[in-house]
Amino acid sequence: MPQEDIPSEPVTTGSSTVEIRTAASPSLIPTVRAVASDLAARADFDLDAISDLRMAVDEACATLVGMASPGSSLRCTFDVHGAGIDVSAEVQTAAGASLPTDSFGWRVLQTLADQVSVETPDGSSALRIRLHKLAGPAL
Repeated sequence: MPQEDIPSEPVTTGSSTVEIRTAASPSLIPTVRAVASDLAARADFDLDAISDLRMAVDEACATLVGMASPGSSLRCTFDVHGAGIDVSAEVQTAAGASLPTDSFGWRVLQTLADQVSVETPDGSSALRIRLHKLAGPAL
């Protein structure tokens, strides 16, 4: 490929999505955290926002892995767009499991991310945490 065909600047228009699926194991959370950091750095987040996103992803994944059914997967989707990143982390849990939103971990998530929510997709036994982080400091 000729040298002039290789973009020299990162693509900043539109959005891109990265999905990671691993076993729901605490030992694999650092891999997901590293991907979050790398994507934020490539999206020109400032250092504080990169750190906040990395810690928020770590907390969300650790919380979900602790609730995951044996043998289930942890699925994380990162949607990088404009001035932010949307993260969705999901595991299969026991039927009727719910994530308390009055815990210390939940408060940490609310502090680190600009928006955070928990949901049960389509009434299934899965739990999903959604995070939105802007490129600058949390508001």
